Amino acid sequence: MERADASAVGTGEPSLPMKSIWHTIRGYILWSHERGTIQYDVMVTLILIFVLFTPYWINYNDKPIERNPHPTGVVVSPDPGGQGFIYQIEGKAVSAKDDEAIRAQLLHVIEPIAGEVSILKVEAVRDRSGRVQFYKVWVQR
Repeated sequence: MERADASAVGTGEPSLPMKSIWHTIRGYILWSHERGTIQYDVMVTLILIFVLFTPYWINYNDKPIERNPHPTGVVVSPDPGGQGFIYQIEGKAVSAKDDEAIRAQLLHVIEPIAGEVSILKVEAVRDRSGRVQFYKVWVQR
């Protein structure tokens, strides 16, 4: 009788339920279950729950960077007759009266968008009362 008790205690192997639990855990970790099985469905459900609900409890700091739009409206289009671009800038962006100051202010608006450029031509488009609606500026790098 003592011999039977000693052999049961001395083997040191895990019991059958513990072995199946480790086999199941290993299957989840290694993702070895076939599609359509209950284990596969459980894994996919847990992943979906994690992806959809953790942003409510965990701050991932993944907010988009705030970009301040340019205070003036600028429309850029390619120059059909050349290699540069045509910038259309609102008239209220320029307060200068002489040609050199107007070019400097227009360049101040364009350079943050396009980088270092040179102004080839400036054309003021006016409304019926003579106020400048916008400037067409031809630039080239």
